[in-house]
Amino acid sequence: MATRNHRAAAAPQPANQGAGVLAGKQKGAAAAQPRNPLGDIGNVNLVVPEGINRPITRSFGAQLLKNAQANAALAKKNAVAPAHPAAQRAAPKPARKAPAKPAPRTEQATKIATGPDQNKKPSEGAAGSSSACKSRKKAVNTLTTVLTARSKFACGISEKPKELIEDIDKLDGDNQLAVVDYIEDIYKYYKAAENENLPSDYMGSQPEITAKMRAILADWIVEVHGKFGLMPETLYLIMYIVDRYLSLQPMPRRELQLVGMAAILIAAKYEEIWAPEVNDLIEIADYTYSRQQILGMEKAILNTMEWNLTVPTMYVFLVRFAKAAGRDDKEMENMVFYFSELALLEYSTVTLCPSFIAASAVYAARCTLKRSSLWTDTLKHHTGFDEPQLKDCANILIRCHDALPSGKLKATYLKYAKKFACLKQSPPAAAPGLV
Repeated sequence: MATRNHRAAAAPQPANQGAGVLAGKQKGAAAAQPRNPLGDIGNVNLVVPEGINRPITRSFGAQLLKNAQANAALAKKNAVAPAHPAAQRAAPKPARKAPAKPAPRTEQATKIATGPDQNKKPSEGAAGSSSACKSRKKAVNTLTTVLTARSKFACGISEKPKELIEDIDKLDGDNQLAVVDYIEDIYKYYKAAENENLPSDYMGSQPEITAKMRAILADWIVEVHGKFGLMPETLYLIMYIVDRYLSLQPMPRRELQLVGMAAILIAAKYEEIWAPEVNDLIEIADYTYSRQQILGMEKAILNTMEWNLTVPTMYVFLVRFAKAAGRDDKEMENMVFYFSELALLEYSTVTLCPSFIAASAVYAARCTLKRSSLWTDTLKHHTGFDEPQLKDCANILIRCHDALPSGKLKATYLKYAKKFACLKQSPPAAAPGLV
């Protein structure tokens, strides 16, 4: 027993016995210090690198924790097993990891960013803060403006909407006399046929007749037309027959009224149910011409014109264009027909197409009545003329309207002033671009 105890006492102690005692002392000292709850799970204190001014989010904090743990493990390894001084000098230094870059922002978030500090890019430092503020002041795109612009673009209203062409025949579907199914084709034919058999500029070939004499005859025809109570289309056919015949045949001055009387008789037989009798025409002309003279002139006109009376006069276009100008606007309709009859007195309109004169009458009426839109897309579609094309002819009609009340040829003015009060309340008015 003594030998065994002596051997146990003489046996050398293990090499790590002193280390265990030292560790026990350090453990007791650590117990005396305040306990860090994060030390149990291996966390370390997070130190935010300088120059980072973004809030510490969960992902950013995890990245910082990973970097701190790696740096702590490297330092511990170097402290436990230090390398040879020569090898330490030769070994390359570990590369220092740069702070983790923040997650890139999406394009949409960048577009709708509106100035709060949390929307600033992490890479922007104190030096770039002033430039960032300037850029935000220059262009502020809020979420509302972005969504509004996208909605307008999706609906196709980013540009100014075009004016719609009104369907002027939509209320005439049940009217068989309106022939809605064929009306467009009918007026296409009228537009193609109006250029045939137009009167020419005949004053140069008439030795005794002047434009003033023609205006006096036209004023007398308007008065006779009203006394007999003839239809409006008859008046326009009468003036076509007069101008067409004078374009083909020179006439002496004394027979000019006779041409007008024969034209009244022919047009009334063509358009009216009950045409005036020859004796009525003789009486209204104060027995200036005999029955044989009137019938002889009627036969001469028909033979010269080759009995071609089926032509589109100004009236057929006036009905359509006035409807396009305003279906229920009676004031506009009366003013349009007033200007069209003024055109019958003016010789300068003889060689123009009937559709062109009718469109000019509509334009002059809209200028006189001061309509908000002088020429609409609906009128352009149905007439086939642009506003600049009509200004010269409309200027002529407006000048006639200005001079008519004070002139000698007042048949047209008295006719419309007696029936329509709008004529007295509508003084001449110049349209834009008219003299």
